[in-house]
Parts: sequence; structure tokens; C-alpha cells
Amino acid sequence: MKNLLLAASAAALAAGAAHAESHASEAKIGVMLGFTGPIESITPMMADSAELALSEINDSGAFLDGVTLAPVRADSTCVDPAAASAAAERMITSEGVIAIMGADCSGVTGAVLSNVAVPNGIPMVSPSATSPALSTAEDNGLFFRTAPSDARQGAVLAEILAEKGITEVAVTYTNNDYGKGFADAFESAFEGTVTLSSPHDDGKADYSAEIGALASAGGEALVVLGYTDQGGKGMIQASYDTGAFDTYVMGDGMFGDTLFTELADALEGSYGTIPWAEGEGADAFASITEGAGFDASSSYTRESYDAAALIALAMAAGGEATSEAVAANLMAVANAPGEPILPGELGKALEILAEGGEIDYVGASGVELIGEGEAAGSYRHYTITGGAAETVEFK
Repeated sequence: MKNLLLAASAAALAAGAAHAESHASEAKIGVMLGFTGPIESITPMMADSAELALSEINDSGAFLDGVTLAPVRADSTCVDPAAASAAAERMITSEGVIAIMGADCSGVTGAVLSNVAVPNGIPMVSPSATSPALSTAEDNGLFFRTAPSDARQGAVLAEILAEKGITEVAVTYTNNDYGKGFADAFESAFEGTVTLSSPHDDGKADYSAEIGALASAGGEALVVLGYTDQGGKGMIQASYDTGAFDTYVMGDGMFGDTLFTELADALEGSYGTIPWAEGEGADAFASITEGAGFDASSSYTRESYDAAALIALAMAAGGEATSEAVAANLMAVANAPGEPILPGELGKALEILAEGGEIDYVGASGVELIGEGEAAGSYRHYTITGGAAETVEFK
């Protein structure tokens, strides 16, 4: 009898362990950003912000009966579609990620979406891919983003120039989907004269020829729609060295503390735009990231936190840690109706969803998804003073 009881106890323990293991599984989430390449100075903070949201979900102890979210990082390079696609394929086939927070730059995001995500049924939530072309990409309902399209940013930049009485500009843009789409949007909205609109390639050591052509065309300012660590920076440096332009109008890809510090003299008095938010959500994000060990005030950190949070909350709403749950429920948790959810309140959101309630995820960036692959949002108009960005207004 004693041996029989021991055997029964062992069987019960084994069954209990198996049950616990099945309810304490791990769900992997891809964090795909350009850790190398033209925006490498800002992506570490973006990744940390996304992983902060996943940690907050895990620490709540309220996610899907003990499922743990595990981030898997991959390098999008920002500029190499083939490398980005290969990295995404490895994340899915080797690591088993069920959703991707990313990618970041528009060209690689489009490549990963069409080449990897759609064929494998993997949803993507980009915090920073802003090309207007992504709004109409064939995505099978798998692509979302927390940053607004450059179709609107182009109009905002044009509006700022009109307010300043600037009627003649030259334009340089990075030679890819992001740069061309942004330049087209700006030029269609600008009511003044574009003296010359010319692409530049990233990775060059010398941009004097490109600047020479733009300087010959003339203009009251040079609009720079490039990247903070690559060609955009090189174009401003070449212009400053030759005295071609005194004022630079910058798109979101140019926002970076390193750039502003290193080219402080060249950029003094210049200005630009970046998707940004103010209000309760932004304040809550600043509060939870205070002392977190990374610069949460950097660009696209708010959107990265929100992208990761939405992935997790969509799974919770669907009751399972699957790609299908993310795709089917993300729009619902992102928008009204429901209880507004701010950064630091992800545990509260999980409890509401577990009880069958609804949430309206406001997040750090004032999330509102207005269609497939499309987000509303506000822009920070800033000016460079003493090597730092100072807020002028929000638009």
C-alpha cells in the first residue's frame, strides 16, 4: 500500500509539474531595429523602451496564466532590405517569435513585411517606419505602426516654413523609400519654391558635390530629410564647411542628441519636426523611465514602448500568446471604447481584459490607430539652441 501511495504521489507531482510547465511557457517577441547603420545612436533607447513594456507585463504576474514574454533582438540595419529580411526569417524560424516590434526604417520594414511577415503570418508593429507607402502595403492585416505617416509630417514642415515666411528652399533626402516619400509629401504641401530636390546616398565620406549643386540652386534654407548618423549629418557638415546654407529644416530621421551636440555651431537656430506627445501619457512615461538607465527622452522611445505594449495587450485580449491573437485584437485594444490605459498601467489593463472588460490604450504617444497601417499623432516643432533641441510647440 505504501509503495502504491508513493507511486500515486509521484504521478500527481509529475502531472502537476507538467501542468505548471504548460501554463508558464515563454512567448518570444522580436525587437527589430537598426542597431548598426544610420540611426544606431538612437535604437538602443528604442529597444530598451520596448523591453520595458514587456518587463512590466511580466512583472504584473497577470499575463495569460503565467506566460512570460521574452524579447529577441535582431538588427534591421535600417538600410539593407536583404539583411533585414534574413534577420527576420531567423527570428521566426530559429527563435520562434510570434510578433515583431519593428522594424524601424521604412524601406527595411516594407521588405520584412512582404518577404517574411506576410508569408509567415507574423504581425509587425513599427514604432518609426513613416513612409506613406506603408499605408497601402499588402499586409493581410498584419502591419501596424505607432508613429504617423510622413504624408502628414510633410504638411507640418511646410506649415512651419509658411509661418516663418520662408518661400524658397532646397531639399536633400536620403535615397530610399523613406526619403523619397517624405520629400514628395513636403513638396506637394509647400506653397513656395523648391529650387532643387536632390537625393543623397548614405555612407559617403564626401558630400561636397551634392552640396555644391544645392548651393548653386539657392534657397533661404536647406530641408534635410535624412538620417542623424549618416548622409543627413554629412550633408549638413559639408554645407557648414563651405558656407552653403545657414539654416537647416530637419525631418524626424535627423533628430538625435549626438548630432545636435557635435554640430552645435552649424545647427544653431535651425529647426525641425519629430513625432512626439505631451500630456498625461507622456508624463507617465517620463515617470516610469526616470532612473531606468537609458535616455527615455530620445526619439521614438515612446512609440517603441507603445508598440510592445500593444502586442502584449492584444494577446491578452485574445486569450492566447499567438500571432493570430495579436493581429485580431490590436486595433480593439488601441482604440476606444474602453478604460484609458497609460504607461505604468499595463497590469491594470491585463486585469480589465481578464474580466472581459475593454481598454483604450493611450500609452506614451497618445495612441490612436485610424486604419490599417495608419496612426494619428502629434509633432513636436523644435529649434536648436546651444546644441540641444528646445520645444517650440506641438502640432
